[in-house]
Amino acid sequence: MQTIDEARLESDLAYRFGYLTEFVGFGLEDIDAIHGAAPVLAPLVPALVDAVYEKLHAYDATWRHFLPRQYGYEGPVPQDLAELTPDHPMIAYRKQHLARYLAALVTKPYDGKMAAYLDTVGKMHTPKAGAKEIDVPLVQMNALMGFVADALTSTILGLGLERQQEVRTLRAFGKLLWLQNDLINRHYRGRATQFSLSQQVV
Repeated sequence: MQTIDEARLESDLAYRFGYLTEFVGFGLEDIDAIHGAAPVLAPLVPALVDAVYEKLHAYDATWRHFLPRQYGYEGPVPQDLAELTPDHPMIAYRKQHLARYLAALVTKPYDGKMAAYLDTVGKMHTPKAGAKEIDVPLVQMNALMGFVADALTSTILGLGLERQQEVRTLRAFGKLLWLQNDLINRHYRGRATQFSLSQQVV
């Protein structure tokens, strides 16, 4: 039985990522499967990005989080949801970010820099990084990750891969998305309790 420093899991990202990857069994074979899928997944990224944003546009609870100026975006900012159309320049800017994220998943090495990148992806949807006005509730992040996981699964199943490769690729992305989900959830620690307490006060 290994001894895990649980306090360190909360303060040391590299330690946390190492523990998670070992626990879920995310190893070299998984990384090879993800990188090996890059040539066939790359042409499908634009359609996948469009599908994600079409889903986000279907609900005001998700779409409203694109109203504040996005970090790094310098173009016109919409005044309300009616003005924030799917073809708005700020949405195009956000789509580029998602496309780069998906490209990073299938091309970058899974080292300390990648762990930091995945952690930043989680943090940037809270006021802790990027624009302080952006504060996406955890329920919306979980909904998004669930949709992305299913969309990726559907995409991989449609690639016509040899069966063993298909299984390896599906399992690898499944583990990876759970790693990403943890590095999202960690930035919401304690916030649900705070919300509950504030609701009781009201």
